[in-house]
Amino acid sequence: MQKTLVVTDDDNLLLDHSDLASISFKRYLDDYPKLNEPKTRVINLCDTEHYLSQGYYCSLLAEARQHKVIPSVSTINELRDLQSNPLKEATHYFADYVSDFRQHLGINNDSSVQAASEFLIYFGWTPPTELRKAALAIFERLQAPILRVSVSNTDAGVGIQLSIQRVALIELSHAEKTRFTEQLERFTDGVWRSPAAKKRARWDMAILINPDETHPPSDKEAVKRFVKAAEKVGIHAALITQADSSQIAQYDALFIRETTAIDHPTYRLARKAEREGLVVMDDPTSILRCCNKVFLHDAFSYKGVPALPTKILASATERDLDQIESAFSYPMVVKVPEGSFSRGVFKVENRSELSEKLLSLLKETALVLVQSYLFTEFDWRIGVLNGRPLYACRYYMARNHWQIYNHGAKRNTEGDFDTLPTFETPKIVLDAALKACSIIGDGLYGVDIKEHKGKVYVIEVNDNPSLDHGIEDKYLGNELYMQIMSEFARRLEHRGR
Repeated sequence: MQKTLVVTDDDNLLLDHSDLASISFKRYLDDYPKLNEPKTRVINLCDTEHYLSQGYYCSLLAEARQHKVIPSVSTINELRDLQSNPLKEATHYFADYVSDFRQHLGINNDSSVQAASEFLIYFGWTPPTELRKAALAIFERLQAPILRVSVSNTDAGVGIQLSIQRVALIELSHAEKTRFTEQLERFTDGVWRSPAAKKRARWDMAILINPDETHPPSDKEAVKRFVKAAEKVGIHAALITQADSSQIAQYDALFIRETTAIDHPTYRLARKAEREGLVVMDDPTSILRCCNKVFLHDAFSYKGVPALPTKILASATERDLDQIESAFSYPMVVKVPEGSFSRGVFKVENRSELSEKLLSLLKETALVLVQSYLFTEFDWRIGVLNGRPLYACRYYMARNHWQIYNHGAKRNTEGDFDTLPTFETPKIVLDAALKACSIIGDGLYGVDIKEHKGKVYVIEVNDNPSLDHGIEDKYLGNELYMQIMSEFARRLEHRGR
């Protein structure tokens, strides 16, 4: 039997429902996951309008804890996109329901009549009976508890235009909240739907690059070798940039070689490509999970992945500082949830620096991580592809610095490296890397690990690992590129069956 948690960000909005556990976001943050808890579903009623809000983190943490959650982080981001770029052409996404919308507007076949209407969707159900099939279709694509849909034919009476937005529980009237509660009960008693995947049959690959990027995941020579390897396994690979993203549907696969982030065009393109049925690396789920250190820490804790002691903070009160100081000694490491190439990671030496850094960062993000500091001469980077170790590197710290990258230096901004065959890599390191990746998915990952006194600590899993010619391929050579492209070919063949 599954347990359902209803999470809100306002104690005044806790629902009085005998069959559902309604809790605050703070309680969900502090008290979960619980030992031996049953399969858990989370209905996130927190306000998700703002990026890095409590509502955003509620869904992110739920995914880390392997709780089935509505809305997912992917849906939250898609709804944010729609606010600035409304889904206007109903004929493109909901062609089967245009006649239902026209009937609702009362325009039938008279295109000269202009009309507009607005309705709410609660878990795929809406009051107007003629729109219930359309409401369910919209919900299947955008699974959020409450949606507001504006429909019109005001563009000279031609076609149907839609605008879809998320709605917070606090925005509902008393009557609307009563309706919502009824549908919440109906929904939790039913089966949660998953959007159907669209299949395509073409065999072309788009490799996304950014020519202007200072530290791209792959240098030009590595990209050339990917193209050649793709050709050898029967894939035509073409280089594209974000300017070509509108044409992504013409390809059969997408390989992202631009640095990824959640609130970024790379993530939006990965989502779009996956919806179109492409084989995608990095897939959007991997981007979501890897790009946010809050997810990684929570998932590592939940799954027993060896990691440095870490605390997640939502405030920087004196009590918070006391708790951190009782858990860790100085220096400590403070991290923003999202960052790459050592950006957004800070070392603090005392309470004053800790307080100042936390207060500064909490103005930009709802949660910040504080981690114990461990200096090692190098970090392991283990490349993993579909659950198998692919390569192993040791990245040494930049000169006179505590990180691999020293962004404040004018010279010697990166440390040295060496590349080893995986069979010469300590088993404890490989095992930790594979266990960490099993939480993320079956894609291509780079796992950063510290080794100290016979123990290992996973720092993070990168969804978009560096693959440069002469570094990561130093041992395998062209075989590194062939293995990655062969995995694409295997997935394409499997998808085609």
